[in-house]
Order: sequence, then C-alpha cells, then structure tokens
Amino acid sequence: MNFLQNNLLYFIPALGLVGIIVMMIKSAWVNKQDPGDTKMQELAGYIADGAMAFLKAEWKVLSIFVVFTAALLAYSGTITEINGVPMHSSWIISISFIIGAVLSASAGYIGMKSATKANVRTTQAARTSLKQALKVSFTGGTVMGLGVAGLAILGLGGLFIVFLQIFHVTNVDSTEMRTAIEVLTGFSLGAESIALFARVGGGIYTKAADVGADLVGKVEAGIPEDDVRNPATIADNVGDNVGDVAGMGADLFGSYVATILATMVLGQEIKVTDKFGGMSPILLPMVICGLGIIFSIIGTWFVTIKDEKSNVQNALNLGNWSSILITAVSSFFIVKWMLPETLNLRGYEFSSMNVFYAIIVGLVVGTIMSLVTEYFTAMGKGPVNSIIQQSSTGHATNIIAGLSVGMKSTVIPILVLAGGIMTSYHFAGLYGVAIAAAGMMATTAMQLAIDAFGPIADNAGGIAEMSQLPPEVRERTDNLDAVGNTTAATGKGFAIASAALTSLALFAAFVGIAGITAIDIYKAPVLAGLFVGGMIPFIFSALCIQAVGKAAMDMVQEVRRQFREIPGIMTYEAKPEYEKCVAISTKASLREMMMPGAIALITPVIIGFTFGPEVLGGLLAGVTVTGVLMGIFQSNAGGAWDNAKKSFEQGVMINGEMFYKKSEPHKASVTGDTVGDPFKDTSGPSMNILIKLMSIVSLVIAPYIAVKAVATVQKVEVHKEIKIQQKTNQLGKVILSTFINTTNTLKN
Repeated sequence: MNFLQNNLLYFIPALGLVGIIVMMIKSAWVNKQDPGDTKMQELAGYIADGAMAFLKAEWKVLSIFVVFTAALLAYSGTITEINGVPMHSSWIISISFIIGAVLSASAGYIGMKSATKANVRTTQAARTSLKQALKVSFTGGTVMGLGVAGLAILGLGGLFIVFLQIFHVTNVDSTEMRTAIEVLTGFSLGAESIALFARVGGGIYTKAADVGADLVGKVEAGIPEDDVRNPATIADNVGDNVGDVAGMGADLFGSYVATILATMVLGQEIKVTDKFGGMSPILLPMVICGLGIIFSIIGTWFVTIKDEKSNVQNALNLGNWSSILITAVSSFFIVKWMLPETLNLRGYEFSSMNVFYAIIVGLVVGTIMSLVTEYFTAMGKGPVNSIIQQSSTGHATNIIAGLSVGMKSTVIPILVLAGGIMTSYHFAGLYGVAIAAAGMMATTAMQLAIDAFGPIADNAGGIAEMSQLPPEVRERTDNLDAVGNTTAATGKGFAIASAALTSLALFAAFVGIAGITAIDIYKAPVLAGLFVGGMIPFIFSALCIQAVGKAAMDMVQEVRRQFREIPGIMTYEAKPEYEKCVAISTKASLREMMMPGAIALITPVIIGFTFGPEVLGGLLAGVTVTGVLMGIFQSNAGGAWDNAKKSFEQGVMINGEMFYKKSEPHKASVTGDTVGDPFKDTSGPSMNILIKLMSIVSLVIAPYIAVKAVATVQKVEVHKEIKIQQKTNQLGKVILSTFINTTNTLKN
C-alpha cells in the first residue's frame, strides 16, 4: 500500500496504458474474424477508403487552425504581467494544446478504423447468428471506447507529471502549481476544439449523404435504403463512420478531459494535509476515471445473449449497469483512502464521505438520463408509438408529433440535472458538482462502446443490403441497428448531462481565476450577455442544419443526374459513380463546419476582452442553459423519428390496420426521419461541445481579463467625547442628568 501511495501519480497514466493494451487485443480479435465474400469486402473497402479520405481532408484543414492557435497561445504564454498583476502561464501551453488536438484526432481515427473493420465482419457474423453479430459489433465499439479513455488518461496523467517537473512544483498552494494546471488547460482546449470540428463536420457529411439517399432512393425511386443502385449509399455509410464514430470519439475524448480538468482546477484551491503532499483533491478525479477504464472492461464481459430471441438492449444495459455499480462501490474505498476527513473550498466545508455521496449523485444522474432517453426514443415505447399513430394522417402530423416528443423529453432530464446540481453542491460545494461529473464520466469507455456499436450495426445492415444477402441476415442487422439508434440517443443524452455538470465546474473555476465573486444579472451589460449567450445555440444549430440542407440539395441533384444519365443503374447493368457523392459530402462538410466552430471559439474572446469577466460569465450562463435544452430536444426528437420509421419495417398497427414499408404512413415517417437526421446527428450532439468549448476558452483567457482588487491600508482615528450635565436642588440632590455623546472619526 505504501508503494502505491508513494507512486500514485505514476499509477494514473499506467491505467490509461492498460486500456490501450486491451484495446489492441480486442482490435486484433476483430481483424481475425471472417470479412465475408469478395463483394462484401469490395463494398467495405469503398466505405473505409471514403472515411479515410474524409479524415485526411479534414486533418489538412484543422492542421492550419491548430498551428495558428498554438502560435497565439505561445505568444500569450510569454506575457508575464498585465497592469502589474503577474500571469501564471507559459509558452508550453501551445505544446499542450497541440498534444490535446492530436490525441483527440487520434481517438476519432481509432474508432473509425475499428468500425470500418468491424462492419463487414458483423455482416458475415449475422449470416450465422445474432449472438455472434452482437459480439463482433460490440467488440468493435469496445475498441473505440477503450482507445478514447486510454488516450485521455495517458495523455492527461502523463502531461501532468511532466509539467510538475518542468515547473519545479514543490507545493500545491504555489504559483508553480497554478502554472502547471493553467498550461494543462491547453490540452483540454485542443481536445475540445478538434472535437467540435470533427462532430460538426462529420455530422454535416453523414446527414447530407443520408438525406440525399433517402429522398431520391427511398421516396422517388422506391428502392431500399442501402440498395447498391443508390449512388449516395456509399457516402451514407461513410458518414456513419466519420460522424457517429470519429466525431463521437473526439467528442467524448474532449468531454472526458474537460471534466477531469475542471475538477483538478477546483481541487487545487483546497488546502489539505494528506498522504499525497496535499494533492489528493487534484488526483482523485484522475484516479476514479482511470479505474473506470478497468471497470468498463469488466462490464463488457456481461454483454452477451443466448439466442435469436434474446433482448439485445437488455444485454447492453446489463454491461452498462455492471460497470456503474462497480465504480460506485470502489469509489467509497478510494475516497476514504485518499481524502482527509474534512475539506474546505471557498469557505464551504465538507467531509470525505460527502465527496463520495457527490460521486454517487453523478452516477445516478447519468443512469437516469440514459433511462429517460431510452424511453423517449426506443421502439415500442409510448413516445415513438405516438409518432407512428400520427403518421397515418400525413407528413405534417408526423412532424408535429416528433417536435412534441422532443420538447417533452427535456422536462425530466432538466429536473434530474437541477436536482443533481443542487444535491452534489449540498454534499461538497462546487467540488462536489465537479466530482459528480467525473463520477458520471468514469465509465466513458463502456458508454462509448455501447454508442459505437450502433453505427457498426448500421453499416453491417447496409453491406448486407448492398450484397443482396438472404433476408434473415438483414433481419439480424436491423435488430442490432434499431437498438443502436436507442443507444446512440442515450449516449448523446449522457454526453449532454455530463457537459452540463462539467460546464458548471468550469464556470466555477473561471469565476475564481477571473477574480469575480458573483454574476449580477441586475446589471444591464450582464443581462445583455445572458441574452446573447442564450441566442448562440440557436444560430449555431441553424448554421449546422442549413449546411446539411444545402449539401443534401447538391446530393439530391447528383443522384437524380446519375439515375437519369446512367440508365443501366436500375437494372444492375451499370455501377453508380459513388465517388462523386462522397466528394460532395466531403467538400460541403469541410466548407460549412468553419462558421459554427468560429462562433464557439471567437465569441468568448471578443466578449471577455471587450466587456470583462462578469459579462462573459453572463454569456456562459445563457449558452449553457439553452445549449443543454436544445441538445436534449434535438437528439431525442431525431432518435424518436428514426425509430418510428424503422417500426414500419416490422409492421405497425394503426387504428386496427397493419402498415408496412412503402405504405403512406411509412412515407410520412420517412419525412420525419429526414427532418430529424440533422437534429440528432449534427446540431443536437454538437451542443455539449459548444457549451464546454466556450467555457474552456473563457477559462484560458480568464487570467488576462481578471478583475484584481487593489488593497489599501488606512489609519483610522476615532475621537469620542462624553459630557454629563447635572442639576441639583437646594439640598444638593441630583434631580436631572443629561448625557451628551459625541463621536468624531478622522480617516487618514
């Protein structure tokens, strides 16, 4: 135990390394599985090549951004003081930023590479059994989950060790420690910046292809969704990888890092006497999340089914809940071992047990958010059934029903979030809110494995359709895909919930560094900032949805042209020009992702340096509130629309009559799904990155816009004079007394 106590700092990146080693083992297992016949491998090759081509093109654009931003950060790190106030930064923050950006991009790449290997192997496995198909697809998702969490813990823990040495940190309560953590924020900024562009760019790509393929292929030509004759079908399947896999990988990598960092920043303010040189509040979030990787690995062992009739969703839930339960139990022993009995942050005193309770609150909030999201988006549940029923009266009523479901789905999550914030704060103050978010993110590896399983299953179904495999193969992949739609929605709900708690922790850290004690909305500039912040998620969403619409129009025109000018496509006598559709999605996504990204990065800088930290605080409050609401609404509405459409593939009963694919209600559900696509896969999931990224940018610039109170010493002199007047009678007895009390204060 003494060895572990003395070397805990080095134990943290070792946990990340374990995750990466297990990831490599599982990746090797996936690669050994049968990839199917030549035609299947050819189609999978098109998808893999298209995904890799997009990532290379995206990286070229983002490399320019990374170099430019790193140069600005390096310059800012050379500023030693502002208005006589010393700065605690260094040019090394630029290196930290670059490493964060590279690892975030690598996390997305690992996921995409795994998914493009697992998709065709899942298709082949589905030719034998549903059990084997689930095993291959989920293992492929596990590769991404472990890769993301492993890289995050290895990178964050490793850099922290390096910075402690570079800046010669000997005391927690020192300028050197503040410098080390300030420089470490660059790592989070790099991770979240790449995550935003990857998520928005990938979302635009996948939905431009998906909408174009649906509108012309399913609605106009009357061919199946993933028919090999559809020119946009390869681009559609590529999009599943670059958006739902690479984008989600970078997204959760950024969330993971930001959550841990926010807790570390607040932990540095807590002065304790412990067995770790006063560093236990700083190390605790890294230890919990690092061990969460191990617990997630254990949780994956429970994801299995017996036969064709088994419930895939229940298997995934069992794995998820197992990892959460193990994390909850182990957190008790970790907290009791690491933290002293009492702690104090900004005058709020709490015990180590209260920190444990806050972690449990975070786990409970994450679990409830997942369950609520599952209810609102899963097939067979009331919300999705309501959309199905209203599809019978046309396209408009389908849209109305979906919007209603999405809006109603915000109520319980927001109440749960509000309760979680208040409860975690009650237990351990602002540190409690931050550690609750860290507890929620501890099982990120498992959450991502479940999330990435969905796009792999979706691709597997597409390859089965394009390869014209027997119907039972597509039935198995559709079973997995329908569950994947729900797991994708729950994953987005989980990400949004963690973003809300993380943003509050980042906000608290920003307030401390910026030197302000409160955000007074009674002040007109602050109230104006609040309104502007509330508007940003709307313009951000509008730009994302507009980008999908514009790119989808180009895709529709191209697919129509090919059907018109290459008549042999419909009779299988000619091969569609898949590469032209891939190029349309690639160019559109790279072009259109720049403006939303610029809004998130530049707005805090302009507001902060123009109006000061308090107005910037108002801006962040507005962004966080509307961003969380918009994210939940759009993700859940899109997921519900998608599963309403998929329900028709199995047959649904409306007013006593059965309806299937190609029926009029099904066509209405296709319209709803098309509207919901950019909601659930582009703008909705980008909301959590938007609110975190703006908070991190604000945290980075906080020292440069900080309000510093100048203390003055005054001598105060007090003069006090007391007069007593008395009247006496003839016998000398006092009959009246008057007291006069005079005070004169002189200030020098």
